[in-house]
Amino acid sequence: MSDQSRRSEEQREAARLERERKRAADRGEPAPPDPAAPPAQPTPPPQTAPETAQPPPPPRKLASSAERPSGTVRPGAATAAAAPDPATPRRRSPGRHALLFGLVALVVVAVLSVANAVIEPFKGDGAGSVAVKIPAGVNAGDVGSILADRDVVASAFFFELRATLGGERGNLRAGVYRLRKGMSNGAALAVLTEVKTAAPVIKVVLPEGPARSEIAPVVKKQGVSGSYISASVSSTKLNPRSYGAPANVKSLEGFLFPATYELLKESPTARRLVDDQVVAFKRNFASVDMSYAKKKNLTAFDVVTLASIIEREVSLDRERALVAAVFYNRLRQSISLGADATTRFAVNNWSKPLTVSQLNSPSKYNTRRFTGLPPGPIGNPGLASIKAAAKPAKSDYLFFVVAPCRNGGHSFAKTDAEFQKLKTIYDNKRAALGGKDPSRCPKG
Repeated sequence: MSDQSRRSEEQREAARLERERKRAADRGEPAPPDPAAPPAQPTPPPQTAPETAQPPPPPRKLASSAERPSGTVRPGAATAAAAPDPATPRRRSPGRHALLFGLVALVVVAVLSVANAVIEPFKGDGAGSVAVKIPAGVNAGDVGSILADRDVVASAFFFELRATLGGERGNLRAGVYRLRKGMSNGAALAVLTEVKTAAPVIKVVLPEGPARSEIAPVVKKQGVSGSYISASVSSTKLNPRSYGAPANVKSLEGFLFPATYELLKESPTARRLVDDQVVAFKRNFASVDMSYAKKKNLTAFDVVTLASIIEREVSLDRERALVAAVFYNRLRQSISLGADATTRFAVNNWSKPLTVSQLNSPSKYNTRRFTGLPPGPIGNPGLASIKAAAKPAKSDYLFFVVAPCRNGGHSFAKTDAEFQKLKTIYDNKRAALGGKDPSRCPKG
């Protein structure tokens, strides 16, 4: 073939290949190989690394899904796929924001309420005048209770808390103070921690047992002004009905706690004394265990009534619970109490022998004639008698009688026959003493 013909053939083939490449490019297909291009060199086989060579580096950790080979399945892929992308900000629920805000607001309000109750920024020195006695040996909680009872401070708890936070808890001083009603905790603490001479006072000594009518002349002699009988009809500090008293109870008999009281010398009134007595009663009665009495269906008023009888019948502390047991046993068996003290209260005879007509008194306080407890207390018992009335001794005794020459002690009996023998001994000794009380016999 001539050179011209061979060149013409190569040109036609080149033109054909050019057309094929264009069509392939239009279809997005790879271009056909150029026969005129040099052949590709074969890739040399990889060399085997010697045994002592360094281990190959660990595979590179893929930084993101864009760097991972498609189709790769990793352990836990389903869990990982469900997890949110850390790069995407998580949106919070508006409800959770509101709940969190509400909780924070409640905490803030609670803290501010406590702080306000402790600091009391809108309270000051108070108004009016209140005489308050702080006994020796009481703690800040007791002082708070005394002040709250007298309306000096609003809360015993917050007074104690304020004294604790302010470091004044151990600096409270005993004595009689003239304070004001509605004082702030800080103002009251300032008075009670100040070193000063106590105000002049008078002491009023009230023994356990006597009734209002017996107490009245005693307090009068000790310098108390005003009518004690009138003042002891009622008090804003105590309502007998809150202790179970019936609506027809017309006085504070039984709730006038016997103790030694200090009144400011410039104003020792009967009203102030009565208020102090009923506040002292409330504080002392709070320490009495009423569980046993309640099981026997006795109210607090019943216990006070029974305690007032025990107080007049018993001279020795060790016998209070035994006498209480006798009364409980007689109440359970519907036997009249037979207590002379209740009849003496009815006829107002505390010192002379009871007459036959007095023993037959129609008064409901005559527990020889009527079963059960009398209508109310016959005097004002002390704490020991109240506790005995609330929790008597375990005993089967049904009777007791004064034992001659035992300094007020009694003999106890379970049967009427035993009681009659003891009563004969008592009567014989009384006759031998010319009708005098044989409880205490002359020496020799």
